[in-house]
Amino acid sequence: MSFSYSPITKIRVGCPAHNCGGRCLLIAHIEDGKIVRLDTDDRPDTIAAPQLRACARGRAYLRRQYHPDRLLYPLKRVGKRGEGKFVRVSWDEALSEVASQMVRIKSEYGSDALFVPYGTGSYNQLNGSHVARRLMNLFGGCLGIYNSYSWGAINIATPTVYGTLVTGNQRQDWLNSKYILMWGWNPAEMRDGTNSDYFVKLARENGARVVCIDPRHSLSAAALADEWIPIRPGTDAAMMSAMAYVMLTENLHDAEFVRTHCVGFDAGQMPVEGAESYSDYLLGARDGQPKTPEWAEAITAVPAATIARIAREYATSKPAVLYQGYGMQRRAYGEQVVRAGCVLAAISGNVGISGGWASGLGLQAEDGGPHWTVFPLGENPVRASIPVFLWTEACLRAQALTSAEGVLGVPRLQNNIKLIYAVATNCLINQHADVNRSAEILRDESKVEFIVVQDNFLTPTGMFADIILPACTQFETWGVEDGWKYGDEVILQPKLVEPPGEAKSDYRICADLAERLGIAEAFTEGRDEKDWVDYCLQVFRSTRFPELPTLDELLISNLGVYAKPVTNPKIAFADFRADPEKYPLDTPSGKIEIFSKKLHEMGNPNEIPAVPKYIQEWENPFTTETTKNTEKKQEKTSVDSVPSVVKKYPLQAIGHHTLARVHSTHANNDWLQEAFPQRVFINPIDAAARDIHDGDLVRVWNGLGEMVIQARVTPRIMPGVVDIPQGAWWQPDENGVDHGGNVNVLTSHKWTPVAFGSAQQTIWVEMEKTMDDRPQTMVNRLSSKVHRRGSK
Repeated sequence: MSFSYSPITKIRVGCPAHNCGGRCLLIAHIEDGKIVRLDTDDRPDTIAAPQLRACARGRAYLRRQYHPDRLLYPLKRVGKRGEGKFVRVSWDEALSEVASQMVRIKSEYGSDALFVPYGTGSYNQLNGSHVARRLMNLFGGCLGIYNSYSWGAINIATPTVYGTLVTGNQRQDWLNSKYILMWGWNPAEMRDGTNSDYFVKLARENGARVVCIDPRHSLSAAALADEWIPIRPGTDAAMMSAMAYVMLTENLHDAEFVRTHCVGFDAGQMPVEGAESYSDYLLGARDGQPKTPEWAEAITAVPAATIARIAREYATSKPAVLYQGYGMQRRAYGEQVVRAGCVLAAISGNVGISGGWASGLGLQAEDGGPHWTVFPLGENPVRASIPVFLWTEACLRAQALTSAEGVLGVPRLQNNIKLIYAVATNCLINQHADVNRSAEILRDESKVEFIVVQDNFLTPTGMFADIILPACTQFETWGVEDGWKYGDEVILQPKLVEPPGEAKSDYRICADLAERLGIAEAFTEGRDEKDWVDYCLQVFRSTRFPELPTLDELLISNLGVYAKPVTNPKIAFADFRADPEKYPLDTPSGKIEIFSKKLHEMGNPNEIPAVPKYIQEWENPFTTETTKNTEKKQEKTSVDSVPSVVKKYPLQAIGHHTLARVHSTHANNDWLQEAFPQRVFINPIDAAARDIHDGDLVRVWNGLGEMVIQARVTPRIMPGVVDIPQGAWWQPDENGVDHGGNVNVLTSHKWTPVAFGSAQQTIWVEMEKTMDDRPQTMVNRLSSKVHRRGSK
């Protein structure tokens, strides 16, 4: 008996980029025009150029690639917005409708009524929302955006201390560290650069002590840390302040470095005469409250002795790394914890040295690391731009928005958003704060008059579309990507298979729209997707990688990736440390600004202090009413008699980035759902008080919304805190109760005072066992139902 085997082609390809925090390499096994298996990087593995190994999401990608609910055809809404009633239409009808609406809105209101929202659901150089942004710029522009959901506060706060976002050494230098504080940082799940967890592991094997400070015993705490210190969410700046107090009062700070390289530490180096210095704050000279470990213990729930010990360890175990995660800056006053971490690094003398770390955002020295976009977007003719998080405000009251709400380029906006072109984003509904409010806004067709959604699946955002355009995955078109935040690689993404149905690439859809708008030649410049890959490679070659092979060479070799070995890791601020006069920072003083004159001049010391401080959040367990001025500034309504939110909702909630999803991408991936089911994590103490047992269905609610979800009772989260992993798809029943486990039914749309960034992690809830025995609605059941209806 003989057997016949079909030939299988193996092609190295970049893992589809969905802003997971990494950029990895896959090996696709292709048989008869279909990908039948995915392996990961098998190249030689070195510290200088480590393998780019994919995580569970990349290895499970075929469950998304060949999911039965892929969008196959353009759809047009026939019911009310949000109902999910669609009919199939031709590409010609769909694109003609989109083009005519763009022309109409521009004519009736102006280009600033057009909007492309923040979106990273497809995130390589040739796919995603930036392709639509190029189209809009050539069409006359649209309302601009700046900053991000992920890095809102840290993007703005880091430069107030250092004058730059490039505050990180190359990661190979972590192996020279003796002490690593993983503060709210979880690279084992959210990656934060492919191999960041691997470099921490190597540093630990090399003798570094690793301490994880986090409300939950994360996978990173379990796999990478010597010690886990649970801390009450939103109080990290209090612990940092107490650590600085210990360092100051015990003379553990680097006094000489502070004297020569910093401003604002004490009265002798103040840029504003008579203003409060950082030492004044720590010692309580103005407010009468020294920031002792005992003071911080009452706030953070971290024992005073532990705080003092960690302060001494960090100050004396040089060189040391304090790496800040991003969840703790997505909170009320999120700028403060960023600045406090930077200042701890500065006063400990860990800036500009091998094995140290300046904290803050930490883009890698010396050039900032990977490019975010080299595909040319062109210039936006519309001068106005808003913080990404405030798009709902621009739908409701654009004319009232000024610089006080972060508007840039103009004194105030002229038009509300009237048309939204949402490409590779679930931020209209699923990922934005206060889902129920967003849904209410988008249901009203007198507000946003036309919504286009371009995606692989009918997401919760897609449910509110007027036209849906089916996009292909990154395996079905050409693309290229470089690293995510860190790394010195360029990864090729050749087209592997044909798209299903009538799906097209984001680039091709925008090119077809450009043709109908009369700007096709300007948009394409005569290039298709493969040609633009070649263009991007040339840009990479001329900026960061002069030895980067050509496209043909990459294809012939089938390496899939070019990696530049890091044999001599660059150290951020090394020149500045050696000679601060010759190499000043890009700050007003040229030095590290513990005291920021710019923040001082904003004139709002209670919310925007000039030195980093712990500020009680507007909802906290220590006061009886929510902060008035922030609420009034954002909502224009009185809260003079608001009762304590915490009395009604005594549990703090967080929503961590889970290995099951990339934000909301993969929410319908059955393999990942099985491995990491969506549950609310609760400590046994809190569960016992509510008669909740592991596996029970529970109701979780606050004044913004409610959900029914399964409980996971575990000591791996501190008492008083529950965790609902972010990104699960919103699935409301007829009463508006979510059965998908979407944490954003519970999050506030308030924003931080300096960066106007997301504060979605400031959440208070209550929980109870529920008699609702309906199973959690599976995402694929909902989308399958709607998709079949739309395909008729």
